[in-house]
Amino acid sequence: MIEPLVQATEVSVGYDSAAGRVRAVDRVSLSIFRGETLGLVGESGCGKSSLGRALLQLLPLERGTVTFDGQALHGLSSAELKKLRPRMQPVFQDPIAALDPRMSVGDTLGEALGVRSALTRAERTRQIGALLDTIGLPPESAERRPHAFSAGQRQRICIARALAVEPEFLVLDEPVSALDVSVQAQIVNLLVELQRTRALTYLFISHDLGVVAHLATRVAVMYAGRIVELGPTEAVLAHPRHPYTRALIASLPARSPEDRGQRVAVPGEPPSPLRRPAGCAFHPRCALAIQTCRTAVPALQPAGPEHFAACPVTAG
Repeated sequence: MIEPLVQATEVSVGYDSAAGRVRAVDRVSLSIFRGETLGLVGESGCGKSSLGRALLQLLPLERGTVTFDGQALHGLSSAELKKLRPRMQPVFQDPIAALDPRMSVGDTLGEALGVRSALTRAERTRQIGALLDTIGLPPESAERRPHAFSAGQRQRICIARALAVEPEFLVLDEPVSALDVSVQAQIVNLLVELQRTRALTYLFISHDLGVVAHLATRVAVMYAGRIVELGPTEAVLAHPRHPYTRALIASLPARSPEDRGQRVAVPGEPPSPLRRPAGCAFHPRCALAIQTCRTAVPALQPAGPEHFAACPVTAG
């Protein structure tokens, strides 16, 4: 049996707000296998980013465990975790906020390169040039500061910074959502090529199923802090088994006038993380809800080969 590179078991994440304690992630279990892209999709506020940060140990766990390459992360000292961090890196949504405006691109990449080993000036210059070439920017970019670049170019620089420490696992948190559609495609193509040439493993977080469809091997659908569907991308998109997944797919741009006429918007709004309903959190918005949905939290159950859904009505 293939062992996952990253394993989350019953992970919960919470934080304090002015209105009370918020549970952003609620007992999530999932595996991410070496060399794959797991797409994590859902509406804003559903807990996707919190889960991604928890996997990198950038947020503390309320409960549960995370393992990386078979090693439990929660018991590591800060020194041990620091040694492990180069193997797992984030790329965040906002490249403007992620880059220090006072530092040149060369200094930013050089700082990251220095994490792994001490470099001579010549080695540093050579490796910075190689990183810039990898992301499609000319060598002279090293002398410029972030404000001199477009949003898409800044995101490429953030990717290069992550690559500088030679990671195995990247958490890509909405990396293209702030970009124009044409630039999104370029970044997605770059990520595909990097995965092919560097054997990278991705958690790709997005609210856009259309983008995830082009990149992900498998898809996990998240709603109100829980995974409600998980499976191969093609199976989830072609045969969604959870009503929420069906609603997300229905929100994609119609390919024809006939498709547009068949689409029905989901009523209501996502629940507040401070006041989630009992049972299945989606039941107040679900036309298929039965009494069980109102009282019991549904577990993921088989809905097809390697396909799981947390719905007592449509799964099984």
